Amino acid sequence: MPFGDGETILDVTRRAGRQVPTLCHDDRLKPAGACRTCLVQIEGARRLAPACSTKAGDGMQVTTANERIDEHRQNLLALYLVDHHQGHDDCEDGAPCELHAMAAAYGAPTDWEPLPLARAERPNDDNPYIEFRADRCIACARCTRYCDEVEGVSAITMAKRGIETTVSTADALGLFDTTCELCGGCVAVCPTGAMAEKMPLVAKAPPERKLHKVRTTCNYCGVGCQMDINVDGYGNNGKGQVAKITSPPPGTLPSDGNLCVKGRFAYDFIDHPDRLKVPLVRNAQGELKEATWEEALAAAAKGLRAVEAEHGKDALAFVSSSRCTVEENYLVQKLARVAFGTNNVHQCAAT
Repeated sequence: MPFGDGETILDVTRRAGRQVPTLCHDDRLKPAGACRTCLVQIEGARRLAPACSTKAGDGMQVTTANERIDEHRQNLLALYLVDHHQGHDDCEDGAPCELHAMAAAYGAPTDWEPLPLARAERPNDDNPYIEFRADRCIACARCTRYCDEVEGVSAITMAKRGIETTVSTADALGLFDTTCELCGGCVAVCPTGAMAEKMPLVAKAPPERKLHKVRTTCNYCGVGCQMDINVDGYGNNGKGQVAKITSPPPGTLPSDGNLCVKGRFAYDFIDHPDRLKVPLVRNAQGELKEATWEEALAAAAKGLRAVEAEHGKDALAFVSSSRCTVEENYLVQKLARVAFGTNNVHQCAAT
């Protein structure tokens, strides 16, 4: 099969429609060959080779599945399972566990004796969004490589050795005290749920309760990142409730499947009890009272005209929200320039 310059065996086999499993690989990251689940057989080679980091070559004959490869994958996945101290049902509480799904697909033994947990945790990390659960980690390093290569902040790293290898920070500090931007990318790339969210509204749902994904565009700024809203149809008394935000697959434009802290975690305002649902206008005593939209707009116009009359047009300024649509932001600047005659208008995404 033809291949491009620098393409790996994994690239070529995927394009050919052949399944080669990976746990440590992500298309946004440099190939590491750390998990060894993608080993394939190259004719003439004595050892199995990692498909993710082996460059394709002319005349190369590659076998992706045979008795030798299948036995290797089954034993390797079984070893990962004894290092992963959660059963399948307990693991599926944040994102689908790739490890358990892969073990089931390749018939890996599930009855091997678990290893004693030797990884250090960070129980005193008081950040509100991201949690590290050492009992689920298999040291694949996807999270630390993402933090380094994609986010460029290197807030987390692999520390210690052997069965004590763990995801840590400098001096085991909490994420607030590191360079972490709390983007949640480590949560998104983790294949086992070791890096997890602290705040999903539906942390664990029964099997019959499925989250419905809705692809949409984040409106916190002008970049236009795509994201998946996970809606729990049983939440909010059956009216539906946003349970969490997840990243779309790598390659999804314009953000390549990445999100920032606002896009991933700032969704609890949707059903917050303090969210305003009707306009409020201050009465003569200065108290906020519910009003109709007509009353609210009339009060706003009266106040703006009063400022204009006393201090002039340039005493007015209009700031709109990036949560508004492009059309709504356009109307705000028309309101400022045409209706009130001022160029003092801005929007936080600078669109």
